[in-house]
Amino acid sequence: MADSQSQNQRDLLMSMFEAAVATAHPLKCVPPHLPEVPQGGKIIIVGAGKAAAAMAQATEQHYIALGQGDRISGFVTTRHGFGLPTQIIEVIEAGHPVPDENSVETAKRAIRDAKSAGPNDLVLCLLSGGASALWSAPVEGVSFEAKQALTKQLLRSGARITEMNCVRKHLSRIKGGRLAAAAFPGRMITLAISDVPHDDTAAIGSGPTVGDHTTLAEAREVIKHYGIDASAEIIAALNNPANETPRPGAEALKSSAYTLVATPAASLKAAAKIASEHGYRIDILGDSLEGEARDVARFHAAMALDAKARREKVAILSGGELTVTIKGNGNGGPNQEYALALAVALDGTSEITALAGDTDGTDGGKGLADDPAGAIVLPETAAKARAANLNPAAFLDNNDSTGFFDAISDLIRCGPTQTNVNDVRILLISPE
Repeated sequence: MADSQSQNQRDLLMSMFEAAVATAHPLKCVPPHLPEVPQGGKIIIVGAGKAAAAMAQATEQHYIALGQGDRISGFVTTRHGFGLPTQIIEVIEAGHPVPDENSVETAKRAIRDAKSAGPNDLVLCLLSGGASALWSAPVEGVSFEAKQALTKQLLRSGARITEMNCVRKHLSRIKGGRLAAAAFPGRMITLAISDVPHDDTAAIGSGPTVGDHTTLAEAREVIKHYGIDASAEIIAALNNPANETPRPGAEALKSSAYTLVATPAASLKAAAKIASEHGYRIDILGDSLEGEARDVARFHAAMALDAKARREKVAILSGGELTVTIKGNGNGGPNQEYALALAVALDGTSEITALAGDTDGTDGGKGLADDPAGAIVLPETAAKARAANLNPAAFLDNNDSTGFFDAISDLIRCGPTQTNVNDVRILLISPE
């Protein structure tokens, strides 16, 4: 592929990714769903997630514009490095993906604030992906250190995000409907940005304001299945019936309402629209794909090669959150690992380009806000690797996708996007 064509494909891939992110930005998706201030009362705001700061900005701007800024108060918790300036709603940064002390204190504060609501007040919860780690107050008998160590083990085990959340709910004072139960009988409304398979409200942020379909028994099974060496206090808590979460339909949840303001499907649709305008047939594989990143990449590479053999101009898109079972000592995340496995499988095949990126702007690496969002794969990827004396398969074996793509300058570095509707993967098959 000629340099100009390659740059055009790179630009098209990035414009699709940016469209997916923009569709889910809080300044666009939150204001249409904000409730009226209750007569004779106020709105108490609590929130957590990677998009929480921008959700707070959008919320306070809305009420200030209505002349009702004095009728709202509260705070949100977001990831370190994701904070934004606000006038009314306090923004507090905490640890993600591994919780820290701020995660504990803000979770406790959210529960206190929810309980403080008067009969004419409304508790507004602004929720997005990442809230599971950002609000992390352990149940009685479990230390913060024990829960932090367990989170690290789960992250390295290859457990799916839904499985991790199942465990975390049953070790938390706030997750699995417990925040809504704290507000009862007061009224609560949750506005959420989905980052989970099938937009399962019980999974977004581990569902602090909705009933929990999972059980203590299922949490114990996750620990057993992945061979987690859990501490005695964790085992005791998962065997304590008092730590069972409220089920859907529980009385304490009946005054709580929930609205999704942004979803992965809507973002994929926005990206697909751009590809369609460039003459591509659209094939969306779904917004909830799961599985080992390198395995999914090999399958998608086979699909792309088949489309190329048919001389079909097609854009293959997918969302969802893949996993990486860490065996090496490199840096990277599921999008970068997917891209590296794809590059290995395609091995410089012409007319196929791809992008994999996390819509929150950080895909993994050193746990910092400026970690890469993902990576781009082009036909010249293999040639660039050879010219730099790099072995892509060896980097893949070492789980060092960041190291590989950094060396050939094909990482996506955009910083925090202030939203999170999970991953966007795009393959463009472009017969000449």
